[in-house]
Amino acid sequence: MEKNKLHKPNKLKLILRGLMVIIGGFIAAYGLETVLIPNNVSDGGVTGLSIVGSELFDLPLGVLIAIINLPFIWLGYKQIGKSFALFSIIGIVSLAVGTSLLHHTPAIIEGDTLLITVVGGIILGFGMGLALRNGGALDGIDMLAVLLSRKLPFGTSDLILFLNIFVFIFVSFVFGLQGAILSAIAYFIASKVIHIVEEGLSGSKTFQIITTQPVLMVDTIRDRLGRSATYKEAYGGFSHEKFKEITCVINRLEETKLKEIINEIDPKAFVTVYDVAEVKGGNFRKHNIH
Repeated sequence: MEKNKLHKPNKLKLILRGLMVIIGGFIAAYGLETVLIPNNVSDGGVTGLSIVGSELFDLPLGVLIAIINLPFIWLGYKQIGKSFALFSIIGIVSLAVGTSLLHHTPAIIEGDTLLITVVGGIILGFGMGLALRNGGALDGIDMLAVLLSRKLPFGTSDLILFLNIFVFIFVSFVFGLQGAILSAIAYFIASKVIHIVEEGLSGSKTFQIITTQPVLMVDTIRDRLGRSATYKEAYGGFSHEKFKEITCVINRLEETKLKEIINEIDPKAFVTVYDVAEVKGGNFRKHNIH
């Protein structure tokens, strides 16, 4: 009975996640309908194709978003799982409904192309990032890219870029070359905002340090940064020398300070640095250094 309790999903948490995905969908719809579309600027992915189709065939944007995304939702279900597909349905329906409800809302910015692309990209990216952070997607092209990356010798990000090139070519037929370029800039800004919303502003980094002073290095990191570190035994491939490799996960804001510590103790230390998408569990909390 205890075991069943542990594995029982938290209904309140699922409801809150669903609510955040819905809010993300409406925020993205607001960015599209009050900033980008009134100024002949589109988005990438399925949403971009839907905007083009809506302009060409005079069809409701929300209906096209829902219909074109259907096969991609099925892909998401097959490739990622049931809960992702469910939250994506919630998000895409919210985006579709949001564009319908906000369709006649007056534009909040007009004329200034730079401001349009920046503000539109930020609002759109924030909405999409909020949905992704809570387990859903508002656009199906990413799911297609994941599937193709398993079949072709290309990375997911390369395929997303490649697929969106065709989207922006279609956009240029409706909104002109300038509209397509502005759409690409807005999409780029949105993708950066999505990254920030998903990972947080501070983010984390992993430092792997090979030094002749491992004990002093770890003690100094603990004393000056309040961070713990771990040792791992490693062997040199050429010298076959045995040494300790230090691994330390820090907040991105502490990166400069840690580099100063490494340079002070061992300027010849071999250091590799990795971006970390998420840190959970363990003892990542800072210790008091005062």
